[in-house]
Amino acid sequence: MQVRIRYFASLREAVGVSEEAIELPDGATVAQARALLAERRPALAALLPACAAAVDRAYAQAETPLRAGAELAFIPPLGG
Repeated sequence: MQVRIRYFASLREAVGVSEEAIELPDGATVAQARALLAERRPALAALLPACAAAVDRAYAQAETPLRAGAELAFIPPLGG
């Protein structure tokens, strides 16, 4: 299944794009998507563990299942 990934702030700077589509197995979770992205994009490996995740604009837990066409956003912590 295909899922759209959105990156914000430092994540966007690290990968050079604000979004991309990735292919995941049916029934994949947020945690599985996070692990795949960290593997494919080493620049994200250190950043993703501290990020919140949102699926279709609602905060999501690691075990949240994804569906085809979902939007998965990773939101870095805010500095202050």
